[in-house]
Amino acid sequence: MARTPPPFAAFEWMIAWRYLRAKRAEGGVSVMTWISLAGITLAVFALIATLAVRSGFRTEFVDTIVGSSAHVTVYYTGEQDDLGRVTRTISDYDALAAKLAQVPGVTRATPTVKGQVMTTADGRNSGVEVFGISEQNLESIPRIADPETSQGDIARFNDGVAIGSGVARELGVGIGDTIKLISPDGVKTAFGTSPRVKSYDVVYIFTAGRYDIDRTRLYMPIAEAQLYFNRENAVDEIELAVKNPDQVDQYAAPLLQAAGNRAYLWTWKDASGSFLNALQVEDNVMFIILSILVLIAAMNIVSGLIMLVKNKGRDIGILRTMGLSEGSVLRVFFICGAFTGLIGTALGVIFGCLFALYIDPIFSLVNYISGGGVWDPSVRGIYQLPAELKFGDVMSAVSLSLGLSFVVTIFPARRAARMNPVEALRYE
Repeated sequence: MARTPPPFAAFEWMIAWRYLRAKRAEGGVSVMTWISLAGITLAVFALIATLAVRSGFRTEFVDTIVGSSAHVTVYYTGEQDDLGRVTRTISDYDALAAKLAQVPGVTRATPTVKGQVMTTADGRNSGVEVFGISEQNLESIPRIADPETSQGDIARFNDGVAIGSGVARELGVGIGDTIKLISPDGVKTAFGTSPRVKSYDVVYIFTAGRYDIDRTRLYMPIAEAQLYFNRENAVDEIELAVKNPDQVDQYAAPLLQAAGNRAYLWTWKDASGSFLNALQVEDNVMFIILSILVLIAAMNIVSGLIMLVKNKGRDIGILRTMGLSEGSVLRVFFICGAFTGLIGTALGVIFGCLFALYIDPIFSLVNYISGGGVWDPSVRGIYQLPAELKFGDVMSAVSLSLGLSFVVTIFPARRAARMNPVEALRYE
């Protein structure tokens, strides 16, 4: 009794390879194979490059937030003081900060005075948001105290103010220059409130990596900020940093319990949640669009296989009369299509990964060729186009490409398997 050969036997691979490398004069469709291969390669490359840029942009955006701003802000609701005025300041801020710092997961508790003023230097003006904190707390903010991106000496913080690089550029000042701060909420006199104007030396210039932060932020010693903003022995809020900013919501209950009944919380997700949600929606839409691109590229495999089946009708008839089963014929043509999808996917992964790894020189070249100005940080918030390769993203692209390639290959392969050998040889 004859033994049935196992699926994907050696002779099936040999026939499939013979068909793939056949010349056009031999009835082959090598040109269509190359077109299918190029289509799959470009589609997978585009998908991986887009996913890498998407992941890098979100990571960079979140990192600039959690590395330069509070993860959680604790502030008080308003209450009336002895003079009947509504105040939201925190008077026992040192004790409250110490209590909040003891909450598991909290790494920094910073009493902060906040206010908005106008800065001026040599006739140039800029609006800034002032943060009054201690030197020790300023040194604990990663993106602000980074020596590689900053200028000046942060140890001299108590001798002046620290400003963002965007503020320095807007005012045209550097280390050692003097700027004036003008606040409309100044000294109260019999004739009304006169603006408060005071000069400070610039002792430190930082670059946080976010255009809006570098363009609008100024740090001042907390004692000086209390004096300037009339916050005698009080602060506006307590800024907290936690170990796991992505899971910041899990700290809400213990923080509220430690802060008391008047306390409210404002997290970095509350401040940037709408932008992150918009990024997520855009990510999903882009993945769907690029998946359609991969599907279109995979359809080229169908076209090539249909032409191959048509050209190899005589061969199919001969093989069937020699005893080749329908399953063997199906697997032969399935191998032809799947092999194209496999090679195209592999090439796409290689090119996509290389693009993500060398995005900086590639982007610099594009920027140079276009004459500069390709990336506007004032619109996009960060200074360069980032990319981050993630194993999950690469595997998603690979799974999608191979899955579609294998599925679309089945239909023309079944058509070849079900071809009647009599009809195939009738006119030969």
